[in-house]
Amino acid sequence: MKYLVATFNIETSADLMQACQDLLADGAAEAGFESFEETETGIEAYVQKDLFDKEALDAYIADFPIMDTQITYDIQDAEDKDWNQEWEEQGFDPIFVGDQVVIYDAKHPELYPDTSDRPDIIEIGIEAKLAFGTGNHETTRMIIAQLLKMPVKTKRILDCGTGTGILGLTASKLGAKDVVGYDIDEWSVENAKHNAVLNGVDNMEVLFGNSSVLNHVSGVFDVVMANINRNILLEDMKLFRSVMNMGGTLILSGFYEEDVPVLLEKADELGLHEITRQVDNNWTCLVLGA
Repeated sequence: MKYLVATFNIETSADLMQACQDLLADGAAEAGFESFEETETGIEAYVQKDLFDKEALDAYIADFPIMDTQITYDIQDAEDKDWNQEWEEQGFDPIFVGDQVVIYDAKHPELYPDTSDRPDIIEIGIEAKLAFGTGNHETTRMIIAQLLKMPVKTKRILDCGTGTGILGLTASKLGAKDVVGYDIDEWSVENAKHNAVLNGVDNMEVLFGNSSVLNHVSGVFDVVMANINRNILLEDMKLFRSVMNMGGTLILSGFYEEDVPVLLEKADELGLHEITRQVDNNWTCLVLGA
């Protein structure tokens, strides 16, 4: 999968820079961008080459909501390298979610958690290889927190955009009957399979492809999870709905709080209603019921 990197320069007053950065990130998301980093003069953003909508981006900038603001950008092919290499070498500290799950870096034994006094805690080891999802990000932690509140045991689970497999692995450890995950990146698929073996999980199937792979998966799911950017959620929600069991649950994250209205509008069209939501640092998790 090839990425483009865009460097946006924002010319505005100092007191409006943060608002401009936030609005620009939101508008760029409409054009397919999925990862953002603030800079001193604007933002840097990444988009999958095949999903970049230049026309939508240019139209948004031309009609930018903050007056007297000039925005220019330069876009290039992102360097094809292991962006996580330095982070992987350093490792990450154990991450506790809801005092019931601990996610640890399986590559670094020196960072393993001491859970000798907690025989009830669920331990999940992750070796992250170019894949999103270690529990460091707010969206991952929120979905896990929602899983902890659900009767997952004996249920059938779908993990859309599985990444490292962390969400599917958590569901399996919570007693799910079986788990199906898929991802558009081959290295994520292999990484998720590797982490399943690492954690002794043998009821998780991981498929390569986008949401169209669901057309070849038999049966329906009690819980569907998708931690993906807003645009893909809007595009794929109808397909998610089609594979949900009666009374099933859809857990969505990977978007900002201001994106909730448009997602709920789409959900309503599909006969889904909001059960609850969680917000952490403006990242949001929606739980929808059929």
